[in-house]
Amino acid sequence: MLNYLSIIIEETYRILFLLVPLLVAVAMIVWLDRRVWAFVQKRRGPNVVGPFGLFQSLADFLKYIFKEIIIPASANKVIFILAPIITMTLALIAWAVIPFGETLVLSNINVGILYLFAVSSLGVYGIIMGGWASNSKYPFLGAIRSAAQMVSYEVSIGIIIINVLLCVGSLNLNDIVLAQKNIWFVIPLFPMFVIFFISALAETNRPPFDLPEAEAELVAGYQTEYSGMMYAMFWLGEYANILLMCAMGSILFLGGWLSPLEMYPFNLIPSALWLIFKILFLFILFALVKSIVPRYRYDQLMKLGWKIFLPLSLFWVVLTSSYLLYFNLLPVN
Repeated sequence: MLNYLSIIIEETYRILFLLVPLLVAVAMIVWLDRRVWAFVQKRRGPNVVGPFGLFQSLADFLKYIFKEIIIPASANKVIFILAPIITMTLALIAWAVIPFGETLVLSNINVGILYLFAVSSLGVYGIIMGGWASNSKYPFLGAIRSAAQMVSYEVSIGIIIINVLLCVGSLNLNDIVLAQKNIWFVIPLFPMFVIFFISALAETNRPPFDLPEAEAELVAGYQTEYSGMMYAMFWLGEYANILLMCAMGSILFLGGWLSPLEMYPFNLIPSALWLIFKILFLFILFALVKSIVPRYRYDQLMKLGWKIFLPLSLFWVVLTSSYLLYFNLLPVN
């Protein structure tokens, strides 16, 4: 009994050791997001609350805690409350398999990439539930848009991941990173990296693909009827998903925790910091796209996903497998 208790306590500490920095990171990237927008638009951005405005996200979070939670009278209350909880929970549990080093991982499972793909695919349910349970036309339209958009671009992401798996021969995230010791996959699979990055924008409802929550025509989409901490949970889930997609891009294409050069002073930097640097780099690209690229129309969004990305990613799977087979480079496990 004591052994089981000690194991539970140890695992709880490991989970908190991952979750607490992750929640702090979410707060910091919101600040970074705003600063990047301000830089592009030649204005200051958050600069009042704390040094350089670093505590602005904390102030916003405290505001959400003390704001009243209003549930519409005609809403399905149980599903209305469950929707943001599901969205945030799914966004956080996906991080259990992200390796920050060869041994720095909460759960090193052999099907890590499959677990990530499954959890990220479930994220759409929280959005659909929130939009439907609100019993309002604008959230419902946002939820329908989100379902079609996320399903469409998950297909492209899945096929892109197949290209990486063909080169590695394993679903384990550690094996995917270690397979890039000689060359990062971003070099031979650069077109797939570009498509993955754009698909990740659509998967996380980021501009120019923020049609499910478009303020101009849908008020705030599926989040319209939410307030207080329930709105903040959607917000936390969204940014945790954005960081997750940046982490997946880093692991699949940018060598994960591996340093670019195994020489001084690069080899003195801890492995976890290399992954964090790469995640930040991709997130800054996310923020720049939001600041620069105008929103797509919905028909353009669907055309890009089904008529351009899907055929191109399928063609690249054939190209990659043919190359590996012809030169007898297919990994054998």
